Amino acid sequence: MLHIHFTEADLARTRLASEPDPLWEIALSLHRLQTQQGRSAHAEWYRTTRVRLADEGLEGVLRHLLLPLFPRSAYFPDFLTPPEGAEGLTAGLAAMVDTPADRVRREVARFRSVGAPQWAARLAERGTRQDLAGALRRYHEVAVAPYRERALARVEADRSVRGRTLLAGGVDGLLGGLGPQMRWEAPVLHVHYPAEERDLRLGGRGLVLVPSYFCWGPPIALADSALPPVLVYSLLRETRPAATGRPLGALLGRTRARVLRGIVPGATTGELARLAGVSAPTVSQHISALRDAGLISSLRYGTSVLHTLTPLGAALLRSAKRPAAPVP
Repeated sequence: MLHIHFTEADLARTRLASEPDPLWEIALSLHRLQTQQGRSAHAEWYRTTRVRLADEGLEGVLRHLLLPLFPRSAYFPDFLTPPEGAEGLTAGLAAMVDTPADRVRREVARFRSVGAPQWAARLAERGTRQDLAGALRRYHEVAVAPYRERALARVEADRSVRGRTLLAGGVDGLLGGLGPQMRWEAPVLHVHYPAEERDLRLGGRGLVLVPSYFCWGPPIALADSALPPVLVYSLLRETRPAATGRPLGALLGRTRARVLRGIVPGATTGELARLAGVSAPTVSQHISALRDAGLISSLRYGTSVLHTLTPLGAALLRSAKRPAAPVP
């Protein structure tokens, strides 16, 4: 169990990351390759990614370098997921390469106590970290980048739910509604954690909550309490998976278009029914058609269901606003 202790300053500085961190997504997607846990939710990703990795000649890199470096154990080195990853893959990899050698040696020594590969000691050499950055970039291009739009859609839906919770109940409400893996007993957030029992005292630094597409199960924090505090957590699960293949022609109609536009800021079924001036069963039919076409995502929000746009739905609305091209 991880016990995160908040002060009033920490509550004021707690925030939600706006998108997944690419280095955390690399690490957690590698975890998905090592276990059946969460396999059903990522079945299509697992099948296609294994094929892509083989096609790109990355199976050896995966087996001998990446999987040993990111085991599903209680620990892997913190320098592999620097906070600069929030600025993008390039910034995160650069920060990893620039990690002071002394810090790398300390973390690798700790890593060796839980089964690090013997070659891990060479990570203290800048050249080795540069080679690792190249391998991580190649893996990201094959296994993570193709799912970026899907991940962003899920994150936006999750943030809409969390944002409503924050507006309704403040930070107390946000921390209290993070899910079954976390329990808020002010001023401490108790997190189910695979590592040993420990305390994290934020000391006025605040906490960044980082949603992850590939995280499954307990949240994850950095092992070194002196580093900027982050807590990576699993996204809310969709009420049903989006289907594909239904023609967009099924979306034509004034009421359905009004429902789609009403979903832009995030809306519940009841709110959409009032907006469109129809009954709840009728609006539910429109919502099902929009969701089946991949235009919206639906997540459970308390006793309601919150609907948000996917990137495809947002693109459709943007294209509808563009003026028609002049006839030559």
